[in-house]
Amino acid sequence: MTDWLASDVAVVTGGASGNGREISCTLAEYGADVVVADLRMEPREGGQPTTELIESEYGQRAEFVECDVTDSEDLQRTFDAAETLGGVSILVNNAGITENRDFLDETEADFDRIIDINVKAPFFASQLAAERMIDADHDGRIVNIASISGIAGRGNGVVYSASKGALRLMTYALSASLGPRGIRVNDVSPGVIETSMTRNDLEMFDSGAAEEYATTTPIGRVGTPNDVANAVLYLVSPLAGFVNGETLVVDGGATNSWGGIAGED
Repeated sequence: MTDWLASDVAVVTGGASGNGREISCTLAEYGADVVVADLRMEPREGGQPTTELIESEYGQRAEFVECDVTDSEDLQRTFDAAETLGGVSILVNNAGITENRDFLDETEADFDRIIDINVKAPFFASQLAAERMIDADHDGRIVNIASISGIAGRGNGVVYSASKGALRLMTYALSASLGPRGIRVNDVSPGVIETSMTRNDLEMFDSGAAEEYATTTPIGRVGTPNDVANAVLYLVSPLAGFVNGETLVVDGGATNSWGGIAGED
């Protein structure tokens, strides 16, 4: 296996389950030590905690930090944990929440919660990471996990679409701000990915919505966490050394093909 990331320390928010778990393990597979920041250590889908899996399967160092990404002290503790491993050089802002709600039923509390987690938290996590990357003179990389709902609006998730659109534009602005300081910033925008969130919280598979989505993709299926993790791996690897301020859409072609829809990551 290529040790593309052998000198890197990655922080993955929401790294205990779903896409974040797969991202954490994939980065470890390619040589990174990983700080998994999440509200709970146990993966929602079951199995070994992600940090234990990283250590046993890939032989990399891993630390778990119980972290509410909207809490500045928790974020500080997360990056302090990265310092014990050598200092953050990769940040994946993966933690996020979604919704399936009619616009007329949205409340101010709904709005604030989604924006706080999906926009405000990545902003300040990126700021803390960038400060440390610059101080340590690291070749820094930040990847935000956005969504195709931030490209094509979704009527039953207006606040969610607004938050992911904001995150995508934040990515571009950060790339302009941090690129001259040696930090590349990109985003991955998934379509429907089969995770506990889409299966259990949104009930997309029981309702048939996921199957309907699959018919809109030229590839004819929904995505997997591995699809998202491989996209992140590319963006933080040496292969993407001249890629900055870009959106990598991982949706099987649904958004840009005839009959494409705005799905849910």
